[in-house]
Amino acid sequence: MTATTSTIDDVRAAVAAARAAGKRVALVPTMGALHAGHLALVERARELADLVVVSVFVNPMQFGPKEDFARYPRDLAADTALLDAAGADVLFAPDAGELLPEGRTQVRVAAGPAGDVLEGRIRPGHFDGVLTIVLKLLHVVGPDVVVFGQKDAQQVFLVQRMVRDLDVPVAVDVVETVREDDGLALSSRNRYLQGGERRLARAVPAALDAAESFADRDVDAMVAAAQGALAGEDGADLEYLAVVDPASFRPVDDGYRGRALVLVAARVGGTRLIDNRFVHLG
Repeated sequence: MTATTSTIDDVRAAVAAARAAGKRVALVPTMGALHAGHLALVERARELADLVVVSVFVNPMQFGPKEDFARYPRDLAADTALLDAAGADVLFAPDAGELLPEGRTQVRVAAGPAGDVLEGRIRPGHFDGVLTIVLKLLHVVGPDVVVFGQKDAQQVFLVQRMVRDLDVPVAVDVVETVREDDGLALSSRNRYLQGGERRLARAVPAALDAAESFADRDVDAMVAAAQGALAGEDGADLEYLAVVDPASFRPVDDGYRGRALVLVAARVGGTRLIDNRFVHLG
């Protein structure tokens, strides 16, 4: 049975008791509206630690003024039932007043140059808000390992960079993206897709398929193939498509050879979808 708490003191007490018993602690940070992708993170955390803490907090600091904070799906009762079945030990579900008692913090983590491109260019300040709350959760829980999903690749990169640059004593574990049967990456926002939009959304993973099929050629060919896959679906509007070095998140040039990461964002109706895939160029 998952123990639910909304206070910092209570979650710290649960972690302290586990530490006193010599247990390892894992944290899975989420914004709720849980699905099978989140449960894969919980499953991985169970493999890595004895006490699994899952946080549910819809972080206002990562939403821009015209984004979907107010309508972001929230269903704590359903989330609790899923976590019970998945074997999570503690659900930490603070309200904004608990985690942000004075509103948005005056002191924030700056994501740096890699936070200003791709998602960061579309959503200015987004990653500063993400990293600030992730760091607060790491300070509150103090886990041995924190588990994230690869679907949010830029977020993962920046969390890893923050942990390294700020000497945060935690290991970062990354779980492969969980997908629907047709290849669409699982996301809490998929529930926004209406009618035929669900079919159109398949163009996002199809663009990654197309890029990968040209990975034995060059970057320009990959990009052209991916753009072609999206252009063939009226109603799937490309926001960005990039091929980066996963070690630096800098764009690769046309002569690059080796492991690369293809990232795509598109809007289908009123829903933004992101996805990514590792490929080997050359």
